[in-house]
Amino acid sequence: MVIEIVRKIRVNPRSLLLSIIFASNIGGTATLVGDPPNILIGSIAKLGFMDFIYNLTPIVIVDFLFFLILIRLLNNKWIIQYTKATTRIRRLEYYHQPVNKRLLYKVLIALTIVIILFTPEDPLGNPPAIPALIGVSILMLLTGRRINIESVLRDIDWSTLAFFIAMFIVIKGVKDLEFVEFIANGICGISKDFVTIMMLIIWVSAILSAFIDNIPFVMTMIPVIPNIASSLHVDPTPLYWALSLGGCLGGNGTLVGASANIVVAGLADKHGYHIAFKTLIKQGMPAMILTVALSSIYLIIRYCILHM
Repeated sequence: MVIEIVRKIRVNPRSLLLSIIFASNIGGTATLVGDPPNILIGSIAKLGFMDFIYNLTPIVIVDFLFFLILIRLLNNKWIIQYTKATTRIRRLEYYHQPVNKRLLYKVLIALTIVIILFTPEDPLGNPPAIPALIGVSILMLLTGRRINIESVLRDIDWSTLAFFIAMFIVIKGVKDLEFVEFIANGICGISKDFVTIMMLIIWVSAILSAFIDNIPFVMTMIPVIPNIASSLHVDPTPLYWALSLGGCLGGNGTLVGASANIVVAGLADKHGYHIAFKTLIKQGMPAMILTVALSSIYLIIRYCILHM
């Protein structure tokens, strides 16, 4: 949709697509279901939907506000071009297909039910997959449409899927070499100070997640967190929040840092707008460093200074 809109005014959409990637990764950090690493942490550590809301949403809002300022500075030239181009909008004629209001209402009903079901998830003890499955089932019952498999297969982005397959093969090799375990165990041996350990977790998670994808790194680190907490005789929950913030926000660092990066890059390439690895790093790394730094301050204030 973004590509089609920007094409109308003849402006390169790469900067806007990058902003969407970064905003998606930052916003996804706020909830249990916003990003795959959070789903892994919540499922294994028994942290519920509202736990993520209470502990991560405040800093995600702050991160996002500062991100908007940063992205405005980084894309100043593009914004000037966009502003000049928008003067042509009034001279363009737009044609759009009529909206299927009945289908739209059905989708909104199913989405509303899913959001409502996420709220009582903590007291009921249901896994996060249950509300999503209920929503999909309701939508299928409401629509009652038959699915054309051939049409679905034609719309699949096969090049992106092939990239994911190759990437996870490489990641499996890194995991078998016990490289991530080596890093995790090294964190434990550096210091016994709680603040130092928490800062190491968030920054190591951010840096490594940027280069080896945040999902496998978080999967490997989750079982290490209880061991670290046990050796320090502290509550492991703040360390899980450090892992979540580092893993999710670190995904902005490079093209392979998070799933959203690959998906957007694949779709952009499909429409003739290639996003190079170095192009994303130029904006992704500053965004990652800024948000992780703010999150580090938040962790120290909330879980160290206020709990003293």
